Amino acid sequence: MRHARRNLQRIARLAAVGGLVWGSLMVSGAMAGEPSAPGTGASTTSGPPDLAAALVARLGTDRTAGSWTRADGRPVVAVTDTDAAAEVRRAGAEAEVVRHSTDRLRAATDALGAAPRVPGTAWSVEYASNEVVVHADSTVSAADWSRLSGLAESIGAFVRMERAQGAFTTRLNGAAPMFAENSRCSAGFNVTDGRRAFILTAGHCGSAGTVWSGRRRRAGQLGTTVASSFPGDDFSLVRYEDGESVDGTVPGIVEIGGGQGVRIVGAAEAVVGRQVFRSGSTTGLRTGRVTAVNATVNYPEGTVTGLIETTVCAEPGDSGGPLFAQGLALGVTSGGNGDCRTGGVTYFQPVTEAMAALGVSLAGQAPAGAAGPDPGRTEPSAPADPPSSAAAVPPAAGSEGGRGTAGTAGTAGTAGGGAAVQPPAGASGPGIVTDIAAGLGPLGAVAPGIGVIGVSLILLIASRWIQSAQGRRNYRDYYSRTWA
Repeated sequence: MRHARRNLQRIARLAAVGGLVWGSLMVSGAMAGEPSAPGTGASTTSGPPDLAAALVARLGTDRTAGSWTRADGRPVVAVTDTDAAAEVRRAGAEAEVVRHSTDRLRAATDALGAAPRVPGTAWSVEYASNEVVVHADSTVSAADWSRLSGLAESIGAFVRMERAQGAFTTRLNGAAPMFAENSRCSAGFNVTDGRRAFILTAGHCGSAGTVWSGRRRRAGQLGTTVASSFPGDDFSLVRYEDGESVDGTVPGIVEIGGGQGVRIVGAAEAVVGRQVFRSGSTTGLRTGRVTAVNATVNYPEGTVTGLIETTVCAEPGDSGGPLFAQGLALGVTSGGNGDCRTGGVTYFQPVTEAMAALGVSLAGQAPAGAAGPDPGRTEPSAPADPPSSAAAVPPAAGSEGGRGTAGTAGTAGTAGGGAAVQPPAGASGPGIVTDIAAGLGPLGAVAPGIGVIGVSLILLIASRWIQSAQGRRNYRDYYSRTWA
């Protein structure tokens, strides 16, 4: 009997210690994986990146050359003279004096765009190096490479040529998978026009009239593409079918694997240097950094401009999946090169431009202005170029893989679950745990871990008390026999 009690006490202590470790991991994982509550507006958040944008606007494009965010979160503004640098430092930002202004860098990209189109090429402005970088994939011939190199040399030494591994593709295949007759894509974000519910995804996934079904409901119809823009842009709108719609007043969820989801509370423009996250049904949740905005890619199907360039890896099947940071929607996966084993570059269509062109807003937010076009149109107007900086802060990594549509490579993050928008009624979603956590507000992400830690502490204290009480009884029994 005594041995049984001792074994029970040992088991209780081990369970308590294990619970403390498990609970601590749950809390740390939730704090890393859940966004802090930024604003709920559909615009950018406030913070240092807004300071950089304001300084660039005030000084002008002839005295600045973009801005980016350092790893420590401090904004940096590139300027072309010492007086501008002093003004930037007085305002509280870092200043870096460079040779070439935004105007000159834009003139270089305009010259590249005016040249005969070469499929398999892409270019973007790298603010940190004050260069225009031209990427040419493995499909670009030696003759085209030579011609482009000559053009780059004629523009100036600040235009740098780079060979890219693999080929730039728009890879069709889902964060919640979407299946058409001959393709598969990832759902991006749930959006609404105030009356109807839609999925925002990549334009190359399918033209207007494409019919989609969900992975778990192949026999049922998920929705139909009612607007699509590709090439030029890369976004489309899929209208949910009757009985498959979502409540437009409820914020969307991006699945990140393991039954967990990240609530999307707003939209923002990407900031160069910031950490971002992508979820897709082929490679799950992955992370990397924004390396450029306003990038141009010459896919075999056509040229797409105004894209976000990142180091986040992706693969076929991740196309259309969401790019986000700390609960803010940033873009949908367009394409790129490489994979999540060898690395590469991935490009994203900015969601702010796409929503403005389509006249929709994120689910759970006020609808876009009435000036926006009807989502039922098949040819939405082209959105404007994105600003060079805005606010977007990093959310966190997840686990488990899935299947997505467009994609490419970069730094591989944690393996993640399929990225998905809030599923339609009847489809599988992040699960009851996520729903309960969301209902608890900011504490929802860490509440389960804190609960496990609390129970473990109670169990540990109880086992120690039982052990102490048993020791006192043994002590009294021993001396009572001695006195007798």
